[in-house]
Amino acid sequence: MTPILYSFRRCPYAMRARLALASSGIEVALREIVLRDKPAAFLETSPSGTVPCLKVGDVVIDESLDVMVWALGQQDPEGWCDMPDAGWAWIERADGPFKHALDRTKYATRYPDQDADTHRAAAAAFLKDLDAQIGDWIFDRPTLADYAILPFVRQFAFIDKTWFDAQPWPDLQRWLELFLVSDRFQAIMTKYPAWEPDTAVVTFP
Repeated sequence: MTPILYSFRRCPYAMRARLALASSGIEVALREIVLRDKPAAFLETSPSGTVPCLKVGDVVIDESLDVMVWALGQQDPEGWCDMPDAGWAWIERADGPFKHALDRTKYATRYPDQDADTHRAAAAAFLKDLDAQIGDWIFDRPTLADYAILPFVRQFAFIDKTWFDAQPWPDLQRWLELFLVSDRFQAIMTKYPAWEPDTAVVTFP
């Protein structure tokens, strides 16, 4: 049975799930969700009501990093999981302190008691460290760490792209730009109509 992926095109968590599925070559039935009008079938499937959500038979995988690990555990032709242990530490920093600061920078009106500039500085500290680590990639070739983190760096960069481009992070900026112009990024960002129960099956990749 073809796995079902509930997704939302612009969500960075869903992006990284689609990146891993594309790398693995595992075909899924993609259901594009409108987050402000979530279908009942999605809410019945996803314990958290968030995307991505992957249903494989009776198993539901409701966290984006778990979707990546599952997909690459089935097939990992590009060797993304063959990375140093430090890769997991970078992902943990990105998913934790960096994402915390990113949200309070991008969605400052949701956090009226927080100082957005302080959070932008905290996010920038992480990106400065990441810039110092990157050559062409975080390690000597592309790994899970790159593709787990890139969608969130993209999200942060486009809060204020002019400001981002002016920062002294040349390797980080080049790494992001190469991702944005890559065929892989273009392929995972295809626009699909919102899924409804009676719509035709859309497969990905």
